[in-house]
Amino acid sequence: MHTDTERCLRAVRSKDARFDGWFFTAVLTTGIYCRPSCPVVPPKPGNMTFHPSAAACQQAGFRACKRCRPDTSPGSPEWNMRADLTARAMRLIAEGVVDREGVPGLAARLGYSTRQIERQLLAELGAGPLALARAQRAQTARLLVETTPLPMADIAFAAGFSSIRTFNDTVRDVYALSPSELRTRAPRSRLAGTTPGTLSLRLPFRSPLNPDNLFGHLAATAVPGVEEWRDGAYRRTLRLPYGHGIVALTPNPDHIACRLTLSDLRDLTVAISRCRRLLDLDADPAAIDDQLRADPLLAPLVDKAPGRRVPRTVDEAEFAVRAVLGQQVSTAAARTHAARLVTAHGDPVDDPEGGLTHIFPSTEALAAVDPETLAMPRTRRTTFTTLVAHLADGSVNPGVESDWAETRARLLDLPGFGPWTADVIAMRALGDPDAFLPTDLGIRRAAGELGLPATPAALTARAAAWRPWRAYAVQYLWATDSHPINFLPV
Repeated sequence: MHTDTERCLRAVRSKDARFDGWFFTAVLTTGIYCRPSCPVVPPKPGNMTFHPSAAACQQAGFRACKRCRPDTSPGSPEWNMRADLTARAMRLIAEGVVDREGVPGLAARLGYSTRQIERQLLAELGAGPLALARAQRAQTARLLVETTPLPMADIAFAAGFSSIRTFNDTVRDVYALSPSELRTRAPRSRLAGTTPGTLSLRLPFRSPLNPDNLFGHLAATAVPGVEEWRDGAYRRTLRLPYGHGIVALTPNPDHIACRLTLSDLRDLTVAISRCRRLLDLDADPAAIDDQLRADPLLAPLVDKAPGRRVPRTVDEAEFAVRAVLGQQVSTAAARTHAARLVTAHGDPVDDPEGGLTHIFPSTEALAAVDPETLAMPRTRRTTFTTLVAHLADGSVNPGVESDWAETRARLLDLPGFGPWTADVIAMRALGDPDAFLPTDLGIRRAAGELGLPATPAALTARAAAWRPWRAYAVQYLWATDSHPINFLPV
């Protein structure tokens, strides 16, 4: 979008928050960069240039605006609606792969050379993988400086910097303030009542956001010991690269309140990324709803409750396993099957608030499960053990770097995998915004009530007009039912 100067100018003049994260405005006369909704008086058009990423602005020598804080804007929807090389690379960078494995590790995961990755990112984003990771480290560092009483040395390494000097230089370059000055400017209330390893932060999103089906789905399908709904928050355990964590997510009108307890603060970046992905917070609801609203049969559903998101996952392999456990059984039965696996094979955790007891079992632990101990039909045992074996050896990888079409095809090759299972994994684990479930009973029932075609083939043909947002159409169709997944828990 940053190449469409007229469109960018209109967004800046109207201070349209919907475009935050889509592009950034660099002001030549002041040397700062802003989000489109910055509250200051817009500069003259000749003094503005537009960039596709904060990293590109920083590469060009601009500093972050202290007023609008562009580093805290929602992420670009591009990386969740596309499955090409750039989008997959950006999802991995958000997961902290460059900090942990370097650019060679990023390239190896994507199956390209480092030169190809760098050339592609420079061409589209104006910054290479190292610059993009540096911008992310700076944002993480600022978050830790402003919300925790940690010593600066601990913050530097927790944010992914290799030295304190690099940490200090980067913070000054990006924010025109030293780390100590950033802390001095932060409201004291942010540092009050903090406990070691626990952080409270706000996750921004583009409005509107309807929390009903989003949190309703997560709460209704929660696996005991791993997930729970408590005091207006969805809580769950997290398996992270350096350790484990517990997150509590609470919906608010203008943000999601996020409370993270981490065993290792180096996991902060990836934990935030996974929480945003779980709640689909980088979606562009205006674009999605406008297209779905064009169908006169869907329009009343969209107008009644706009801003529905797709409930996703913090662990793609976990969701694939749970999808198999949920084949042809009720939600309650699926939770029971998963809870048995968690109790027998999950890693125990200590939850200071009680309620959460385990992390969902790793694929390696599940690969060692005796199939005869699984209380399910023999054919589903075969499906389960085959999937787990492929997840463990990497031949099926539903991670953020995966190619959606290729992974879906590999899933369909497994015994016991039909279109419904493959597509629900594509929708909620892979993050494909166009995944569709025409054979789902709830979808067919809703289609019949609305006057949409009832047969899967005819419904798929009609749904072509909803592309590339059919996964969101599924949420609106599901919401016509009275199932608990559609309602925010009381």
